Amino acid sequence: MSISITMPRLSDTMQQGTVVKWNVKEGQQVKSGDVIADIETDKATMELQTFDDGTIASLGVSEGQTVAVGTVIAVLAEAGEDASKIKASAGGAAPAKSVKAEGAGSSNAGGSSGGAGSTAVIDRPTGGTSHTSNGVGHGTHDRVFASPLAKKIAEESGIDLASLEGSGPGGRIVRKDVEEAIRGGVGAKVAPGRGGGAAPAPSPAFAPGAPVLAARTVTLSNMRRVIATRLVESKQTIPHYQVTVEVEMDALLALRQQLNEQLATQNVKLSVNDFLVRACALAMHEHPFVNSRWVATKGQESIEILGEVNVGVAIALDEAKGGGLVVATIRNADAIGLRQISSQTKQLADKARAKGLSPQEMEGATFTISNLGMFGVDHFTAIINPPNVAILAVGAALDKPIVKNGTVVPAKVMSMTMSSDHRVVDGAMAAKYLATVKSMLEKPASLLV
Repeated sequence: MSISITMPRLSDTMQQGTVVKWNVKEGQQVKSGDVIADIETDKATMELQTFDDGTIASLGVSEGQTVAVGTVIAVLAEAGEDASKIKASAGGAAPAKSVKAEGAGSSNAGGSSGGAGSTAVIDRPTGGTSHTSNGVGHGTHDRVFASPLAKKIAEESGIDLASLEGSGPGGRIVRKDVEEAIRGGVGAKVAPGRGGGAAPAPSPAFAPGAPVLAARTVTLSNMRRVIATRLVESKQTIPHYQVTVEVEMDALLALRQQLNEQLATQNVKLSVNDFLVRACALAMHEHPFVNSRWVATKGQESIEILGEVNVGVAIALDEAKGGGLVVATIRNADAIGLRQISSQTKQLADKARAKGLSPQEMEGATFTISNLGMFGVDHFTAIINPPNVAILAVGAALDKPIVKNGTVVPAKVMSMTMSSDHRVVDGAMAAKYLATVKSMLEKPASLLV
């Protein structure tokens, strides 16, 4: 009997999934444990294994297609079964119904391609002669089809689209048509209803041979959609505020260099972020409200002080692989040393960028650190990752003049900005927590014990 393979629910919040890549073909034999596809969930891209032996009879979902959890995405023929007959009886290669997503579809507005769904339509006066264009007539007007980008550029440049001839499919006006009109000074008249007879805006100057940035529409990945939803929810429901301190990092950087030289033969290299994770975790013991969450259940609101200190480390994913952001969880970070923190962070970061983290590796963070220091950023603020009540944004350690004993001296100074949920953490609480973390970083020997 054939076996239907459905889109699995790979996380608690997953409602739909995208088949990023099939690792098998129709007619290929597989055995239990084989990775047959890469599935993008709302949190990461994960491998899909088959639990049965057999032959892939049909693949019902194309690569890049998004379907709801539970949708049949492939059919497996068991030993002795005719895969071709199973495929035929299953309706051939009928594709599964895609999940409709906002922004779905991609178009290159700079070229001549583009679907009708991304085409703006305006009326073109015809001097009283009725005419039908693309099967659509409108009294004494032709309908002019243009890409949204072409329409936007035309409006900004005072170009009347009705005066142009389109080079796209079906006479559709695309970006290059408008740009050629601008370069040639063609059609530089005010569009109907704009300006009230005022002088048209000057056309932008295009240098000969100047590179043109290609506009395009990017389909939202499940991860990007979830990031957008969760962070908008965070900003709308959590009363954020920020507190910033600066930390002198010379002592820590010197200690880090010394330790790394000693540990080089063991292939251990501590990062500044490893010290941060350790300091932030230890400081929770003095400031437990920073390691808590706001709970609202059935109209009852409370603050839950958490018994574990799990530090989330934000990891940016490569744009070449779809981009996005995940938070890897270092569990019980207050109970493990720098070496173990460093090892776990590297392992999780490598896995996140290679094939994605499992839901278990991304869940349970009680506090989050976002560090952009490696990109040269000196200061920024971050959005709280619910259900956390605080997140720490860390910049680079930069050379700055400071005053010591009445004398201006150079020092490595790093900025830390904590965004806090004001329902739980008041300003003074945030300031005291940061003071503790600052003290640990400026006297880093305390992080070794």
